[in-house]
Amino acid sequence: MRRKAIIVLAITLMVTVMVTAFSFLYISQILRQRINSTYDSTSRLTQQLAYFAENDLPDLSSTRIDTDDPAALRHALAEYLPMDTNLLNSMESETSLWPYIYDISVVDANGKALMHSNAQLVGKQIAPRPNFLSVTSARFREQLRLVYKPAAIYDVTCPLQLNGEPFGTIRIGVSTVLLKSDVTPRLMHSLYFSIASIFTSLLLAAVISNVALGPLKKISRNLDSVSLGTSEELSGDESEHDEFGLVTLKIANLGRQMRDTKEIFSALKDNVDQLMSKLQDGLMLFTRDSRVVLVSAPVERFLGRPRGELLGRTAREIFSSDSVLGTLVLEAFERKRPLPQREFGAAGGRRVQVSMDFVQEKGTQIGALLIMRDAESVRRIGDEIEMSRRLSASGRVTGGVAHEVKNPINAIVLHFELLQNKLAQLDPDTRRHMDIIGSEIQRLDRVVQTLVDFMRTRELHLVEVDLRRLLEEVALLAAPDAAQHGVDIRRDVPEEPLLVNVDLDLIKQALLNVVLNAVQAMPQGGPLTISAHRDRNAVVAEISDRGVGIHEDMHDKVFELYFTTKKDGNGIGLAQTYQILDWHHGSVEFESQEGKGTTFRFRLPLAASHFDSEHEPAARLENIFTEPRT
Repeated sequence: MRRKAIIVLAITLMVTVMVTAFSFLYISQILRQRINSTYDSTSRLTQQLAYFAENDLPDLSSTRIDTDDPAALRHALAEYLPMDTNLLNSMESETSLWPYIYDISVVDANGKALMHSNAQLVGKQIAPRPNFLSVTSARFREQLRLVYKPAAIYDVTCPLQLNGEPFGTIRIGVSTVLLKSDVTPRLMHSLYFSIASIFTSLLLAAVISNVALGPLKKISRNLDSVSLGTSEELSGDESEHDEFGLVTLKIANLGRQMRDTKEIFSALKDNVDQLMSKLQDGLMLFTRDSRVVLVSAPVERFLGRPRGELLGRTAREIFSSDSVLGTLVLEAFERKRPLPQREFGAAGGRRVQVSMDFVQEKGTQIGALLIMRDAESVRRIGDEIEMSRRLSASGRVTGGVAHEVKNPINAIVLHFELLQNKLAQLDPDTRRHMDIIGSEIQRLDRVVQTLVDFMRTRELHLVEVDLRRLLEEVALLAAPDAAQHGVDIRRDVPEEPLLVNVDLDLIKQALLNVVLNAVQAMPQGGPLTISAHRDRNAVVAEISDRGVGIHEDMHDKVFELYFTTKKDGNGIGLAQTYQILDWHHGSVEFESQEGKGTTFRFRLPLAASHFDSEHEPAARLENIFTEPRT
């Protein structure tokens, strides 16, 4: 129900209660006054008639009636009273004068009518009727019931005496029907007045509510404008405004503060969303009452539920006590104790490492942070760290060896040329042997130079390029070898461009190394698929063959320097590929099953220009966050 209607009904109800109460008092006073007035009037009339009856009696001492005999005297008076015209006329006139008087009678001690306003009842026995005093002494509700119940007649009586002895009774019958007809007009007048007052109060309440609540509509419009960020700017001294003006001014100031806060929150939200989208770990931030307020994108993969479905829900609504993970998380919330890192099964058959810590402020727990990591990714990162450590160690050793070997080789080459000139003059047949020694020395020098180049930090010449074009060029370069081995190179790339910032020569070399290895891994020929797609903020290229595969025991050594399974291989190609991807802040990984083939997967960051074209950076408040750009 609207507030205006509530106010109107409340005022109307209050007035109705007051009018009803006053009407009740007024009607009760009117009814009681009318009943009392009726009783007083009829009581005085009975006394008056008794006076007339007692004083109009004749002198019977000169008659034959024995005045000393009370019975004879009463009998004589009973015969005389019906012939008393004065008393009879008085009874008839009073009956017609008072509207509520039903009849007037004079009865003897036995209840026989000596006189009656209805001549047909004279000489007949008159049954006694209720006394009108019972009506005057009743409460208001009883009086109202007695007056408005089916017609009834009550008596107002006055005794007649003769020489101090009871002679008879004067009875005046008061009809409730006649009394009701006398009281009803006043009651209806009061009822009409009450109804008119209630309707008047209803109209006045409606007018007052419109006047009182009218400014609230404008305040509501101002609040809508504030929520939309389009509120008007108001200024001025508070003393210049009335109460409504003060409220409007404060709403305008509040709207300005909300707009500023909204801009800050929007900037924070955009940056937090970008940060959360780039995280590899799943993060869930809970409030004090275990309700989720922040969810990172990887959580969707771990729990198999969208982020929008998780936000705002409690831990008990998200995690089921039927699972081991749900049981431990809910138990941690109940006991307010951190959950040490444990590994569990997640959606899609994944293995997830889960840990939870409680956030505290001034010794009070204000929330909890649940961290979920892909166990396979953690192990892969550990393998990559171990690989980097090995490459670094091999690089240090190789760099030292290459430096120490380079100088003797230079000296050997110099003295070999001198010796070659001298021996050629003494024995021309030795030239063939000298050429073999020279070519081997040159080959050794190239190997050492390759090691030096492998460990030397390269300066990247980055350009923005479509990875699809790079894959096409690599496929063309590998086409001759593929045709020689009966390999069919297939391409599966999207229609939209995949822009990356790379050093063309190095990335082309890294891709070509893997493609040539895949061709050589299929001596019987077969399909080789080169595909690419976008994965959030990265571009992923995959090279899949159906060759002999890599034995599981060798997976940890694939990217190690000098490791090879080919008779004529040098073990540098894949190590070089790994290093090139690392220089580009990318990664390379593979999946292989012996006898079923191998898939190498390259991941490179998406070009900043391509990313910014789809996601406008939240950089309106540079003093809060600065969006990094490459």
